[in-house]
Amino acid sequence: MVIRPYEPKDFNNVRFICLNSEGPCDMDERGQFFILTTYCDYYIEQEPEHCFVAANDEDRAVGYIICTADYDVFRPRFEAEYLPRLDPYPKRYRASAARSTVLQEAFKREYPAHLHIDVLPEYQRMGLGHRLVDALCAHLKALGVPGVMLTVGSSNKVGRSFYNKYGFTLLKKEIGDVAYGLRL
Repeated sequence: MVIRPYEPKDFNNVRFICLNSEGPCDMDERGQFFILTTYCDYYIEQEPEHCFVAANDEDRAVGYIICTADYDVFRPRFEAEYLPRLDPYPKRYRASAARSTVLQEAFKREYPAHLHIDVLPEYQRMGLGHRLVDALCAHLKALGVPGVMLTVGSSNKVGRSFYNKYGFTLLKKEIGDVAYGLRL
C-alpha cells in the first residue's frame, strides 16, 4: 500500500469509499447524494491538493483523507456551490448539510483546516488511517497551517478511539457529534 496525493483518476473510487467505508451502502439515491455533497465532493473538486489516498498494488484508492486547509475559504464556496445542489430534495437535507460545518466554525482560528477520512472495511486495521493522517499533517504543516480538526459521530467508538490514540484533543461534545483537533 502506498499513500499518495489524490489524482483525478481517483474521483469515482473516493466517492465509492465515502459511501462504503462502513460496509456496503444501502442508502437510496437521495441519501447517497446527500453524503457525497456534504462530506466528499467539495474537497476533491475544490481542494484536491489537500487530499491523499491509500492505493493498493493496482493503484486503486482504497482509503482517503480529504481536507480543506482554510475554513474561511471553504465556507462561502460550500454554501454557494454545494448546498444549492440539495435544493431539489427535502429541506432537511440542506439544513443538515449546513449544520455539518457549525463545529468547524467554532474552532476555525486554532484549527482552520478540517478533514474527512475513510478506508474500505477490508483495508481497515492495517495502519492506513495513521499513515493518511501523517501525510496530511506533514502537508498542512509545510503550508503553515496551525491546526486541523474533524467531527465524528458520538456513537462512532472505533473512530473516536483512533483519534484519541493518534493524539487529537477532544474539543467539544454535542448531541450526536464530537469535535477533535490536532495542533500542527
